[in-house]
Amino acid sequence: MPGTTSLEIRALRILDQYILGRFLYNFISSFVILMFIFIFQTIWLFIDDLAGKGLDIIIIAKFIFYLLPDLTEKVLPLTVLLASIITFGNFAENYEFAAMKASGISLQRSMLSLIIFVTFLGGVAFFFSNSVIPASQQKIYNLKRNIAKLKPAAIIQEGVFSDIEGRSIKVERKYGPNDRFLDNVIIHEKSKQQKNNTVIKAKSGEFISSEESEVIQLILHDGYYYENIEPKSSEDKRLQPFTRAYFESYTINIELPEQQDLEEDRNVTTDKMKNVYRLNKDIDSLKKNNITIITAFSKNISNRMGAFVALDSDTLQAASNNSENIASIPEEFRNQPDELPPDSLKTIADIISIYKRWEQDQVINSAKASVTNILNSVSGKKEELEKRYRIYNMHILSLHKKYALGLSCIILFFVGAPLGAIIRKGGLGLPMVIAIGLFLTYFFLGVFAGNYAKEGNIHPVLGAWLSTLIMLPLSIYLTKKATADRGLMDFSYMMERIKGYFKKTKEEE
Repeated sequence: MPGTTSLEIRALRILDQYILGRFLYNFISSFVILMFIFIFQTIWLFIDDLAGKGLDIIIIAKFIFYLLPDLTEKVLPLTVLLASIITFGNFAENYEFAAMKASGISLQRSMLSLIIFVTFLGGVAFFFSNSVIPASQQKIYNLKRNIAKLKPAAIIQEGVFSDIEGRSIKVERKYGPNDRFLDNVIIHEKSKQQKNNTVIKAKSGEFISSEESEVIQLILHDGYYYENIEPKSSEDKRLQPFTRAYFESYTINIELPEQQDLEEDRNVTTDKMKNVYRLNKDIDSLKKNNITIITAFSKNISNRMGAFVALDSDTLQAASNNSENIASIPEEFRNQPDELPPDSLKTIADIISIYKRWEQDQVINSAKASVTNILNSVSGKKEELEKRYRIYNMHILSLHKKYALGLSCIILFFVGAPLGAIIRKGGLGLPMVIAIGLFLTYFFLGVFAGNYAKEGNIHPVLGAWLSTLIMLPLSIYLTKKATADRGLMDFSYMMERIKGYFKKTKEEE
């Protein structure tokens, strides 16, 4: 009847509103609690970088505020999992699911409003990961850069070496306004070959900086300058040239990186500051650049080795069709390869035996030198190529993590909701333990897969999706179990099998 149908639709709407309201209450409560836990964990991790640096409370608060979007990326999947377990666990514990099933409402129908909400939440999570998190990472970078400009001593810790733009600086004590004055300064400077050839020691120093300038001046007083000079000839190497100089005042200009330096390869974390459009664009550029560099390096090594570079099929076809090239070959040399005797030089020893004894030594020494130079070139290029491919892999990983975050919220909901219906326990006790256990499994799988993907051990796409793909069959399994109103494992069936086994054994005896 029409009146009965409208009443059923109205009742379902009320039920959907009730289920959605309970879920939102648990979702918001869990999100706030978990966010506070992660904030305190972050403060604990960064306490050494923030405490004792003379930073204002406002600056520290800004630093933590800009970290919140990055924390949300971790908190949101856990919140969905925990809220779904608590909500459906309460329904099952209070026999509300039994009433729904008695009214002909299935588990899937009761989850409909939440499925729509979680799907919308997945889209919001993708937008958040694509727009808000890159902007917050940019804010964190700018904040650190401004702290270094206004309070350069804040990035130097007392008693340990701190790296600043290719220099390792150690001070015994900092004092004065903004800790600008230093005592007993030791500086190690690295050369272009990453060798520690220069050491500077001074009794005191002073930082001078301003907001308008991109350069920080470090003025040292009463110290010595030591430098190992790179010799250019073998005779100079025996002398081991060395320079020492005393100075009353020595000024070092430390240039802060400009904003465009974010795109340099030395910064391997800039992928977090890019959205999907920029990541796709940079992935193509990085791939083309890597191929160009490897091709050029390969040709260089082949030329240095004197290796023969095979011509491609198009070049050979063009040469065969060119009658002028064929006509230029003397008649006596045409079809000559078929008439030549077999090669009598089959091994390297046969080739070397052609030369005289003193010529053989020269050939061998020349070959050793050539191989050594090539190996050194390959070893030096290997580190650069590994770094480039690591950056390339991290860009692909960051791109797919943005998609995986939204889908993970949906999949973890389908893990938590049926699991709550199965365990039939609400509150923050057992559901919290189960949720944390599942999330830690999901999180650590993602961390390990991401690390393997960065190093190139697995494909970056798999590294981004592995943890989500592992949770997918679990969500399907739990949903089937909850729909059939069964437990995680049929212990009664197992017990019957065990009892039957012992009963059969006893009868045989």
